Amino acid sequence: MASLVLPLRGQVRARALKLRAYLALTKPRIIELLLVTTVPTMVLAARGLPSGWLVLETLIGGSLAAGGANAYNMYFDRDIDKVMGRTQKRPLVTGEISPSAALVFATVIELAAFVELWLGVNLLSAVLAVSATAFYVGVYTLWLKRSSSQNIVIGGAAGAVPVLVGWAAVTDRLAWPAVLLFAVVFVWTPPHFWALAVRYREDYASVKVPMLPAVTSLEKTARQIVAYTVVLCVVTLVFAWVADMGPVYIATAAVMGAVFVYKGLRLHRELTAKAAMKVFGYSIVYLFVLFASVAVDVIVRRY
Repeated sequence: MASLVLPLRGQVRARALKLRAYLALTKPRIIELLLVTTVPTMVLAARGLPSGWLVLETLIGGSLAAGGANAYNMYFDRDIDKVMGRTQKRPLVTGEISPSAALVFATVIELAAFVELWLGVNLLSAVLAVSATAFYVGVYTLWLKRSSSQNIVIGGAAGAVPVLVGWAAVTDRLAWPAVLLFAVVFVWTPPHFWALAVRYREDYASVKVPMLPAVTSLEKTARQIVAYTVVLCVVTLVFAWVADMGPVYIATAAVMGAVFVYKGLRLHRELTAKAAMKVFGYSIVYLFVLFASVAVDVIVRRY
């Protein structure tokens, strides 16, 4: 009996590790961050609580689309991932998954995302989600990432598309509030990512990826972070006017934005990787709280 149980356990463990490696290809933490913006947008579009099934269908399709985009990214970046310290444990670098298998996996779940959103939600949301993948892979990963210090500024647009998907899922069209929320995430992305890139600027320099902190001084990077956070604050308040938001959102946007600017100014004063990581950490909290306040504002005023 023991001779049968031990090989069986080994097979189960091997399959679990393989599944874990495929899951890692999708970058689950990034997907979580993207989905944080989707549900509140759906609440705003519905001006109340949307159907639970619609939310679930949208989140499943959005997760598959984002996972496929991230898997494509790992496939095309596997050469530099071998060199950069923070990416050397990725499954394509360790050999847990072959490049061809990763490419097939990315394509399959991207097609599944399109079909799931088309059949379960609507065609517009499906087209938007897959278009974001095409932009992320074609414009950011294959072109801008290795050729321009503005890579994350333009390429970051792909990460802002989930708000459009969420809005389209509810209304089957786009409108100005959705465009302004897209702009919020778009402007938020550079200070968020540059703050992280400060810590890994030597990594980026070693593979000749011109991420802003790797090609300019920390002082200039901090100045850009402050500038973008100021613009971000303005955009969040313009959104409040366009979307007719209430006091819950307006107060949250004003306070959280002021703290974001303060942390950026502190980075500009201290010019340390530690201060940059504090900006990075806060940027995640900021996005979550800001979008949560959108949903709370709508629900409080509706119910």
